[in-house]
Amino acid sequence: MEVSDQFWQASIDDWKRGYVKENEYFCCLLCGKRTEVGIIYPESGVLYEAERYMKWHIQHAHVSVFHYLIGLDKKLTGLTDHQNSLMKLFYEGKNDSEVQQAMGIGSASTIRNHRFGLKEKERQAKVFLTMMELLKEKDQHAPTFVDIHKTATMVDERYNVTQDEYEQIVKKYFPEGTSGKLTSFSQQEKHKFVVLREIAKRFEQDRFYGEKEVNELLKPAFHDYVKIRRYLIEYGFLDREEDGSQYWLKG
Repeated sequence: MEVSDQFWQASIDDWKRGYVKENEYFCCLLCGKRTEVGIIYPESGVLYEAERYMKWHIQHAHVSVFHYLIGLDKKLTGLTDHQNSLMKLFYEGKNDSEVQQAMGIGSASTIRNHRFGLKEKERQAKVFLTMMELLKEKDQHAPTFVDIHKTATMVDERYNVTQDEYEQIVKKYFPEGTSGKLTSFSQQEKHKFVVLREIAKRFEQDRFYGEKEVNELLKPAFHDYVKIRRYLIEYGFLDREEDGSQYWLKG
């Protein structure tokens, strides 16, 4: 299962923890790193069993689950920039006066109003989640939508793709299979998303690639591999150093 699929299918408790247990492995929901049960992991002179090492990994690679989630695109979190800043300060344990000073806005009572607004948003989210769970039991006609990769940079209608549509698009552009050659690179954004999502699977998680390696991976897919490379970055599937010296698959 892909990292993004595993992320979206996890429970809220799994999200809070930041990882899930899958057979004999603990899997990081944030980047896909896996640790194996029964293996001891040495780190800085300390020996960690698999689950403890996964907790160590989340702290050192992502700071915390909160920091990771708050850094997602606002279309995924539903937070405004202002709310995002407030929540970061609240998470740091600052009181209302300290938050007011840090943001240079209103007064301590203004911050309390913002806290109330966030609490109201939480209540609405609980009601909505419950309604959606109940709806799933009754709505027999709802299509299965393809999960949006959590590193998406432009969350809009281009990701409105059902599983059936996805499979049809894949067959159209990869007649020889997804590891084969691309027939063309469509200008339709929805089709681009599907094609790029499949091509991104050719890259390994937790591995850095030089530009030449990236090009060699993309050449068999399409003659204009530079265009594909550019769109993989634009759509948030790949990231790179500013000088282009290293590329990697985003978690």
